[in-house]
Amino acid sequence: MPRSRVRSLFAVGLLTLAPVVWTAGLAAVTVSDPYARAVPPGQPNSAVFITLTNGSNQPRALVAARSPAAKTVELHTHTNDGGVMHMRKIERIEIPAGASVQLKPGGLHVMLIGLTGDLAPGGTVALDLSFDDGSQAEVQAPVRTIATTPMTH
Repeated sequence: MPRSRVRSLFAVGLLTLAPVVWTAGLAAVTVSDPYARAVPPGQPNSAVFITLTNGSNQPRALVAARSPAAKTVELHTHTNDGGVMHMRKIERIEIPAGASVQLKPGGLHVMLIGLTGDLAPGGTVALDLSFDDGSQAEVQAPVRTIATTPMTH
């Protein structure tokens, strides 16, 4: 097999193993370690957590998310109000140039409101992310059991 063909096949193989990357111009946001919180049957809400890495020299922002797993999908953060943690809807999640932002329990997250089905460990949640530069990302988040902390919504 010609050497250039071997290199091409190797490059294609690497691309299939690489993290999901979406680019628009020079911007590049990498989405890694997505997962959704498992909830008991009948629970109306859950959350998705991910790490967003901005490989560009321009700030980016996650501005919207959609999922068939919920009637409403919102970007959220937690705030401390007099020692009580509250979840709050936000319009965007900033991703500084050359930096990563981790969406995690007790912090920034994608809120799934009005679940359309049960989220049990071993399942997946499809999530479409929209960024401020017009780029999109399709993510499959495995459902995991994670510890919960009582919160006020």
